[in-house]
Amino acid sequence: MERTPALKPLLLLDLDGVLRAFPPVPPEIAEVAFEPSLLRRAVTGEITDEQWRHEVGGWSASPGEVITEALALVRTARRQCFVALVSNATTRLEADLAVLGLDAEFDAIFNSARLGVAKPDPEIFRRVLDELGHSTAVFCDDTEENVTAARAAGLDGVHVPDTAALRTALAVRGLIPPTVLLILPDRDEAEELATELLADGWGPCAVHRDMLAGEDDAEDVDWVIELTTAPDGAPASARRDELDALAERHDGFTAEH
Repeated sequence: MERTPALKPLLLLDLDGVLRAFPPVPPEIAEVAFEPSLLRRAVTGEITDEQWRHEVGGWSASPGEVITEALALVRTARRQCFVALVSNATTRLEADLAVLGLDAEFDAIFNSARLGVAKPDPEIFRRVLDELGHSTAVFCDDTEENVTAARAAGLDGVHVPDTAALRTALAVRGLIPPTVLLILPDRDEAEELATELLADGWGPCAVHRDMLAGEDDAEDVDWVIELTTAPDGAPASARRDELDALAERHDGFTAEH
């Protein structure tokens, strides 16, 4: 009997505040544009993006900017997950994603304006799960109300107010690799630091030699400390910010395994 292939883990991500940032909106524009009833009409597709902006007085906002560290996490997660975007957005979303180069960064894109239903309505999560053939998923959003709604729909909702929180959420759920490589230019310093980290509870703290040039060029060598588990038992990748700062203090840098 043939077995049905196991589905990849499903990761659903919000866009604004997680992967995209905007400059502050002038208060006089925000008061009109984000008035709840008008905004709801725009993000459920009752009116187009052009009609929404006309209501605001012809406001032509930029497509925003990509949060590069968050995008790097998405790319890493896609190696082992099916990653879908679930965004409360207007009919302009697809064009914005193309301008930002994000249109090919997801396995699926769900725009509330196309679905006719928006977060925090749990129906949007039920429809996404049904469309993708999953019974649940990890869902990350910077708005707590949306996270609560996702949990009500049976998802593992996670509040991620910043990129550090997103990284932790993915790491502790095994959606990105646990290991971080701490790379230093000096062997003695690397071995000394590895000993200190091991004493503090990090593991395995193995030191490796990494040739960056030809093997005959002994000057172009880095020393790599392999870290997989943090002292609290969490994956080392959940504390990447801390390790980045540590590496910088030793004239080094970090990399994923």
